[in-house]
Amino acid sequence: MISEVVMPQMGADMTEGTLVKWLKSEGDAVERGEIIAEIETDKANVEIEAFESGVFRKALAEEGAVIEVGGLIGIIAGAEEDISKYENGSAPSIVSREADAKTAELPQTSSDPTGDAPTKAEARMETGAGAEAASNTSPAPQPDKAVSLPTATPSGRSGAGGARQRVSPVARRIAEEAGIDVRTIEGTGPDGRVIKRDIENALKSGGQSQAPARGQQRSATTTTAPSKMRQAIARRMSQSKREAPHYYLLLDIDMTAARETRAQYNAALASGDIAAPPETKVSINDMLVRAVALALRKQPEFNATIDGDGTVTEHPQENVCIAIALDDGLIAPAVLDVSAKSLAEIAVESADLVARAKGGRLRAPEINGGTFTITNLGAYGVETLIGIIQPPQTAVLGAGTVMPQAVVREGQVVVRQMMKVALSADHRATDGAQGAQFLSELKRLLESPLLLVV
Repeated sequence: MISEVVMPQMGADMTEGTLVKWLKSEGDAVERGEIIAEIETDKANVEIEAFESGVFRKALAEEGAVIEVGGLIGIIAGAEEDISKYENGSAPSIVSREADAKTAELPQTSSDPTGDAPTKAEARMETGAGAEAASNTSPAPQPDKAVSLPTATPSGRSGAGGARQRVSPVARRIAEEAGIDVRTIEGTGPDGRVIKRDIENALKSGGQSQAPARGQQRSATTTTAPSKMRQAIARRMSQSKREAPHYYLLLDIDMTAARETRAQYNAALASGDIAAPPETKVSINDMLVRAVALALRKQPEFNATIDGDGTVTEHPQENVCIAIALDDGLIAPAVLDVSAKSLAEIAVESADLVARAKGGRLRAPEINGGTFTITNLGAYGVETLIGIIQPPQTAVLGAGTVMPQAVVREGQVVVRQMMKVALSADHRATDGAQGAQFLSELKRLLESPLLLVV
């Protein structure tokens, strides 16, 4: 059976992605669910899984290529199956917004001694980001648009013959944001291409200053352009505030018993009384994740998404997203099927999710499958956080720090460990009374924390 590998859509506003790396070579055996490639979206690096077992027969996109969502990038098939329709360039599913890089005529300082044609992503880069894409002939180089670059050598000078330098889009973006001149970097990718790893190594070694981009002088007060992740966040949050009629509910939760239960639970983990990987520790956020999932099970109207025509869909699994701060911005991948997991399992999976998010190794269901989001700035001492709903979800819970406060209990003023939570919800899917019931159930679970461990 032939299985087409396509550029997946990681979020409703994603229109294209960059193929960062193939993890399989042509001829390798592939098992269903095995990771075969890594792509980069506006907000994250994501690993692509194989949907069928077979042999990785054909890579139809090069590393560094920018492919539109749904564009064909590879073929998995049986060893003897006929895939000639893909090999002769007539693949029906190929979609790309660049002109065919194999036939595009790009201005060069000299002929390419390797005979390699530029990738589609390079074609776009070297023609001014596709500004003249409608023309069959590439525009003449302008003084402020570097159409071709000499190949870098270890000294940073032009290589023999001044051949065109090949730079992956990912590497080019990181270099521009870091102020590094890619002409000073020696590429270690295929055919000497400068790739992400080369820029990262340059940054570790101190890097070099980049010449002002496109002939523009940069003053000391000029800020760099926002990264693709920051642009994606701005776009999505603006969409959410524009389209979703938010309502907000705040509640104080007494976390005194939860803190005590957490300490006892972690002691049991450390002693081996509760089976878990070494060094596993449950955090307050892990307890919050489980409490939210159990509250969602009782009130599934908040475990929902809403599409463009206003149709609300409730989901059978509680896939709780946790907001993770990265250098370029914020990402919120999901811990999947939370209500079916113990506190220890949630702690392990949450730690793994954070590590992989920071390492750029998230998986598609973690990006696409979220049904509810928690954003928690308690570690920074923030008392109250009111979040913006992450489309197409219909609610987000903001959590602040757990802090000692004077409260009244049975007519007496006592000190308790209190946490403020804020529910932001979409009025198209729920109303304030339902939100109050959800928060009430969340409060009951966190103030009776044994309910989280049974």
